[in-house]
This record gives sequence, structure tokens and C-alpha cells, in this order.
Amino acid sequence: MAQGILKDMMANAMLVKDLAEVAKDTALLHGVQIRVHESPNSSEVVTYAPITLFPSPVPKSAFYQALAVQVHYNTLVDKISQDADFLQTALASTITVDNFTARLFKIHQQVLEEGKAQSIVLGLNRSDYMLDQKNEGCPTLKQIEINTFAASFAGLTSHTPHVHRHILKVAGCMEESQRILDNNSAAGLAEAIAKAWELYGSKRAIVMFLVEENQINIFDQRCIENELWKRNISTKRKRFRDVSKTGSLDPDRKLFVDGQEVAVVYFRNGYMPQNYQSEQDWQARLLMERSLAVKCPDIGTHLAGTKKVQQVLSQPGVLEKFFPEQPQVVEQIRSTFAGLYTLDMGPEGDKTIEMALRTPGLFVLKPQREGGGNNLYGAELQQVLQEVKGSEERMAYILMDKIHPTPVQNILLKRDAPLKISTCLCELGVFGTYVRKGREMVLNKCAGHLLRTKSSEHADGGVAAGVAVLDNPLLL
Repeated sequence: MAQGILKDMMANAMLVKDLAEVAKDTALLHGVQIRVHESPNSSEVVTYAPITLFPSPVPKSAFYQALAVQVHYNTLVDKISQDADFLQTALASTITVDNFTARLFKIHQQVLEEGKAQSIVLGLNRSDYMLDQKNEGCPTLKQIEINTFAASFAGLTSHTPHVHRHILKVAGCMEESQRILDNNSAAGLAEAIAKAWELYGSKRAIVMFLVEENQINIFDQRCIENELWKRNISTKRKRFRDVSKTGSLDPDRKLFVDGQEVAVVYFRNGYMPQNYQSEQDWQARLLMERSLAVKCPDIGTHLAGTKKVQQVLSQPGVLEKFFPEQPQVVEQIRSTFAGLYTLDMGPEGDKTIEMALRTPGLFVLKPQREGGGNNLYGAELQQVLQEVKGSEERMAYILMDKIHPTPVQNILLKRDAPLKISTCLCELGVFGTYVRKGREMVLNKCAGHLLRTKSSEHADGGVAAGVAVLDNPLLL
């Protein structure tokens, strides 16, 4: 549908311009916005979040497949986070060469040695996919990664349906406007946080958002904060330095920051090495992990989301370990795996490197990093593998099959960017939430979706990296 409209509009630049202005204004009207940081005094300047002019087509079968498998991914992440032996084995090679993962793993060991203070576990994750069209026939859903730490855009994507519904109506597509799905991911994430807060058992305790110094995507987080305030749950925004200066544990290991008891620590910062500016920041992370507060994610869940764990899960028999006598669940999860290959020292890793150097266009080289813009392709992939192929440094990476999605046409609305029709690639994310107390899974849900779209000229990078834009699926 959108493809036909775009073709018709190519000869009508004025109509495209008018619709773009309506889309930008509607995005701001509904809170689909980001903060602009161009100077030290620009903290109060906001603009619309990057968004497509039209919703992009997504096959209905693949969309609902992604939603259906999410509760199983929630369970899988939770089981991995509890399995210290599995994490030790899976990450053994990585922690010898990747200092950041090694530092996280050290915290994990310290927490286990002391004994976990809290039996309540809160998981908010997002599994990201593309539709692979390598062969003839229907495209297949393939997972790019699962984000167990600070999975973003649940807030803004709760409001993007308003934008595309309105644009379709203005464009005269009334019937299509009704096919834009409701998507209240912010409420879904807040529901899980609220359940963890309730189980903690202190109405005076707060939910603490652990955030960056300068937060461009603050409105995405505010959506979730507002949903918690609707439930009369107090929230505070703190930084590592705040925890370092005013954080403490009482004899029961209750966490207090600036004199307030913390029931839930919701990490929106701490997933990249540069997030830890000092040794004090690392000590603040350890303090929170040792505490009675519910952590989202806790250190085990953080490690469960690493690329190396993703690669190990693809090996024969590994999923069966976590889902014994559940072959249908194993098949549902495994069907979404792309090819994943080890770069550990030895014959198997050597074979992986030989394969990647021979046909670099078929693969992606992935380091143990989050945040977008870290993956390597083509000539860069070749160069790095040539440099590290004979050393243990190669164990800091994994190799994955490159997914080949079917391109779509759309117009990407970005601040100060010209209006033009672009050939685009779409990435579907599905939010999952779970809360466990002891051995009892109290909540396990699919909490909504996210569609991001980027120009096909970009190999890597998300919305936060300035490459992709927000979108909505128009199911076909």
C-alpha cells in the first residue's frame, strides 16, 4: 500500500512536503520527540524523533511468529541468568581477551560468593529480527540479537501509531489507517516494574532510573516513568556518581541513595565501557548488585545478553539443556537463529575465519558491545580478521550470517535532512517482560513491538546512533 502511494507522490513534491510537516507536528503533539544537545545551554530544546513518513509493510505471519516466541525467549534468558556454570563455560574465552566483559563477570562472581540478597528477578528485554530473503519463497524471521539491558524505545513507540494513523487519513487512506496496531509497550514495561516494586514490599521505596549524564532519549524513559506515577510509584533519576556519593547498604543490604530506599534499580546506563568513567562508577555498580534492590537487569541477566552467549546457544544440544522435553519450544526458538560461528582458538575457529575471509559479504563480525554501530562488514571485516586471526584477540568477536531483508521504499524524516524517497531495510523488535520470585514465574509476557527502518546504504546503526528511524508495521 505505502509503496504505491510513494510512487504516486514522486511527481508531487508539494504533497510530500505537506505530509512531512503534518507528520513532524503530529509526532511532537503526541510526544514522539527527543532532546537536542547542540550546546551546553540547549537542554530544553526538543525536536521530533526521526520517523518514517509512512508505515512499512511487514508480513503478518512473521510478525505474529515474533510475538509468539517472545515468552520463550524471556524464559530462556531467565534460565541462563541463573546458570552460573553455563555462563562460566560460555564466556570463558571471551573474558580472557575482553576487559569489559571480564569486569562484569568479576562482579557476577563477587555477588555469587557473597550470596544473592534478592530472590526477585525483573527482566525487560527486546529481541530484534530481520526478515531474511536469501532464497525464493516467503521471507524467514531471523534474530539479530536479544537486548537484556536498557532495551529502548518502548516509550516512544507507544505513541508512533498516532502519527501514522493520522498521516494515512490525511493522505486519503482511511481503511489502511485502521490497520495500524495499538502498541502500548511503555505500559507493558511499567507493569513488570510495578510488579517487582510491589513484591519488594515497601511503599516508601522508589524505582531508581540509573541514567546517563546527558540523555537525548529522555522522553522515551519519561513515558515509562509516567506510567509508574499513574500507579502511585515514586521514581527518581540518578547517575553513577550519585550512587557513588550518596549510596549505601544497611545491615539487611537495603539500598539507600540520597537517603531514600530503592526497591528497583532500572539500568538505562552501564552497557558500554565508556559508561564507566571511573573506578567509583564500577564500585557503584557493585554496590547496587550486592543490594536487596531488584535490579533490571541483574548482573547474570546482563551477561546472558552477550553476543558470545548468543553464539553458544546456537550449538547443537544447548537449547535442549534449558528446555528438556519441550521440543516444540526448542524448535520455535531455533527457527529464528541465523548462522552463528565461534572464533575461539582451535580448528573450529580457524574454519570460521577461513570461511569469512573467503566470502566476507555473507557475514557480520560482532564484538561484545551494545548500543549500535559496532558491527563490521565487508572490507572492514576482512581487515580486522586478518589482523587478529593468529591471536587470541579474535575471541572477543563472534561471526554471524548476514541477513538479507527485502528492501522497501519510504521517506525518512530526520531533522535538517532533505525529503527524498529511500530504499530502506526494516528491523522488528519485540519487547518481553518477566518477573520471578524464587522459583515462581509471577509474570511472563510479550509487551509490544518496535519497528525501525534505515536507508539500505547503512550497514549498521540504530535510532540512537542517528542511522535508523522509528516506524510502524502495516501488516500484509
